[in-house]
Amino acid sequence: MLLSCWGGFEVDPVFHIRSFIGTFDEDWYDVGFHENVTLEIEIVLEGRGLFEWPERKVFVESGHVVVIPPGIPHRFAAVSKVRFGVFHLQHMPPTLRDVADKLAQGGAQPRVYALSRLDRDRFEKLFREWLRVHSSTPKDRSRTNAVWAELLLLYLHEHSQSDLQAMTITKAADFLRENLRQHVQMADLADLTGMTVAGFRRTFEKIYRLSPKQYQQQCRMQEAKWLLSATDKDLNEIAEQVGFHRLHSFSQWFKSAEGVSPSAWRKRQKTMHGREHGP
Repeated sequence: MLLSCWGGFEVDPVFHIRSFIGTFDEDWYDVGFHENVTLEIEIVLEGRGLFEWPERKVFVESGHVVVIPPGIPHRFAAVSKVRFGVFHLQHMPPTLRDVADKLAQGGAQPRVYALSRLDRDRFEKLFREWLRVHSSTPKDRSRTNAVWAELLLLYLHEHSQSDLQAMTITKAADFLRENLRQHVQMADLADLTGMTVAGFRRTFEKIYRLSPKQYQQQCRMQEAKWLLSATDKDLNEIAEQVGFHRLHSFSQWFKSAEGVSPSAWRKRQKTMHGREHGP
């Protein structure tokens, strides 16, 4: 039974996009296989379901992304109350087609990807904002639709993992991103994923191409740069927020990676932005 569904449908001679968020009870299911003339992308935002095509059945849950090329028979069924974000794309412009092809990987079979909890939450906010824009009256609807569709596909391409074992590993990655102030022990991360320390380290490096420590340092640097460029917080506060108890240690760490001190980097960013927005 469909509980709620909202979104829009855009008819354009060149580019078609239909998108919505749908919520379904645990007794909902597609009566039979069906196929589309569109590229269909489904993101499980909450709950659990079963996705099936003639060659395979896959249980999908919150954070899974299903990419279904045109012409492939498929069906869904709810295992629990489930919420999907859905969009259909047809007659895509070349730049959008290029990103879509990367997700579809040839289009012979559906593809199932995984988003971490943080990336799923961020995608849902982005998707809801798109639905608001879509339901309004943009000045250039065709271009607005194409740009937003490309943004959504690029986000999925950048943040999703094709190895579904990543659903376990991304719990640890989320923990590292949410706890930048802490020096997390490898054994604690392995416990979080139910793996041995050696197995966790090996799988993490396979997925992220960084060690857990390198990954957390990368997240610290990204957060530090954002705080330096987008806020007026003083350096002591920024240092503490990204896990350094002493400003001197933070400054040395930042300079060794960027070649300049945090204060010099901030000043350079403000100068660059000033030139961009100047007369």
